[in-house]
Amino acid sequence: MPFLSRIVEDLDNALSHDPVARNRLEVALAYPGVHALWGHRISHLLWKCRLKLIARMHSNFIRSATGIEIHPAATIGRRFFIDHGMGVVIGATTIIGDDVMIYHDVTLGARAFVQGKRHPTIENNVVIGAGARIIGDITIGHGARISANVVITKDIPAQSTLESSEFFVI
Repeated sequence: MPFLSRIVEDLDNALSHDPVARNRLEVALAYPGVHALWGHRISHLLWKCRLKLIARMHSNFIRSATGIEIHPAATIGRRFFIDHGMGVVIGATTIIGDDVMIYHDVTLGARAFVQGKRHPTIENNVVIGAGARIIGDITIGHGARISANVVITKDIPAQSTLESSEFFVI
């Protein structure tokens, strides 16, 4: 997809997910979740080109500017939206599908210090509530809805709705 078309898609996606967003210009200038996504795309490209130190430096700059930390090695699909992104952490081996929305203070983190895949896989059309912690090499299935402030350390099946009363402890 051409570069400009992807930017427009990101702006329109933000407009469709945030009822108070008024126009593309406002989103482009004032939405840190969009800025973090754009920054990640640059960092990820640098990472894939084996410019890993530059990628890490760029991602650290984006983190300091937005409050959102996305490792340059993380893989993120299309139409990803971070609403009120402060405190979001996305680890290196995380894979995020298309049409995923997460709220502030979400961690997609590792459970163990090991080589290889150690962060979650988030399939398409998932919504993750504020403060959720999804830890380890687990999968959140297609269309799942994750409530706020839950800790998840086990796979969640597709089309599931996980309420805060269903709490998975490490």
